Amino acid sequence: MQTQVFGTSLHGILIKGDTHKKAWKIHSAITMPDTTVVPGYWLFLFPMLGKRIPMTKMKTLQEVVLEEIKPKYFLEEQSFSLSQETALDRKFSSQPLKNVMDMAYVINITIGTPPQKFRVIVDTSSSDLWVSSIYCQSPSCSKHLRYNPKASSSFHSSERKHINLRYGCGKITGVLATDTVRIGQLTAKSQTFVLSMNQLSGALEHAPYDGIMGLAYPSLAIHGTTPIFDSLNKNGIISDPVFAFFISSWPQKSSLLMLGGVDHAYHKGALKWVPVTQARFWQITMDRISMNKKVFACSGGCQAILDVGSSFLFGPSDIVRSIQRSINPSPIQNEQRLISCDRTMTLPPVIFTINGMDFPVSRKYYIQKVSKDICFIAFTGGTEYISSSETWVLGNIFLRAYFTVFDRGNYRIGLAPSV
Repeated sequence: MQTQVFGTSLHGILIKGDTHKKAWKIHSAITMPDTTVVPGYWLFLFPMLGKRIPMTKMKTLQEVVLEEIKPKYFLEEQSFSLSQETALDRKFSSQPLKNVMDMAYVINITIGTPPQKFRVIVDTSSSDLWVSSIYCQSPSCSKHLRYNPKASSSFHSSERKHINLRYGCGKITGVLATDTVRIGQLTAKSQTFVLSMNQLSGALEHAPYDGIMGLAYPSLAIHGTTPIFDSLNKNGIISDPVFAFFISSWPQKSSLLMLGGVDHAYHKGALKWVPVTQARFWQITMDRISMNKKVFACSGGCQAILDVGSSFLFGPSDIVRSIQRSINPSPIQNEQRLISCDRTMTLPPVIFTINGMDFPVSRKYYIQKVSKDICFIAFTGGTEYISSSETWVLGNIFLRAYFTVFDRGNYRIGLAPSV
């Protein structure tokens, strides 16, 4: 049996997983004295290296609010228009993504013959694909769309190899299987994935998705399996070994995942290229982080990971606390991340200097509005449990500001301001 370890967090504390495994990180809700639930939560699908931290059980914001979201919302079709000036072909696919409360991005895929629909989280810090199956016995599985291998003529078992995915907020056990997987018009035949056979407790029980699709390097995948992006590339289903994300900041404009090419209508100016330093995560070298010409993090250079599976900007806890105090000297209810919205109007951009180039992120991205008067600073600690050296995870806060191209063929990442 192959085991993969996941984790859950409270107040920025990250839980274990080994170097080849994924972790799930969900921040608890912040409860104000009047019992108002403040969305101080995040999603973090990421491999962890630290020791397991004991958890105190408490109801998460996801458990409170996700029950109110009807699954059909995540199956709605959303139209989008591609630039007439961009050369696109049948080996290029641009797919709409559903924004789950700025916490995760969900795409529709199908598996099997005839196709069975699923909603999966797109994650750039893991490499495996898994979905719920009809063999799942736990009550939570009844809330998910479930794959039925008996209904697919293209299904093949995969030596019944068992996989055990453990989470701090629950666990998933399953087996490897093989079938035809489709993302829009792109088809991966004989694709190996995990059939979930058991899901227990916590946020997994209420989450409005049916699985996860990883887009990291194959070194993070289950041993002996080929990730779906690599299958598409190896078999010539996509034109180029690249994918790109447009993470929209506006409800009227759909977020997009582009596979096999880039639609340049979704960014301004030329792409700026940054080399990948490790072919596992989408990891790069960052020069520094500054504000008002003052360097407050990564002063001697550090590593950064671009991650669509993470909601916020993650860094070492002690450095993040210093940043929060600098931005917010008068916190609300002694919660350093909560700030009066009136006081955010004059905050300057945070400058991420990468490969000698400045990438400013304005307050409209790193300050999140919680209510009419209360805002939230989207810097969060915890990366000391990833690495002993200073490491940052640039999640969707950064990626909303910058259209991002993940170039597997050239081991590089392209960044340009989003439209």
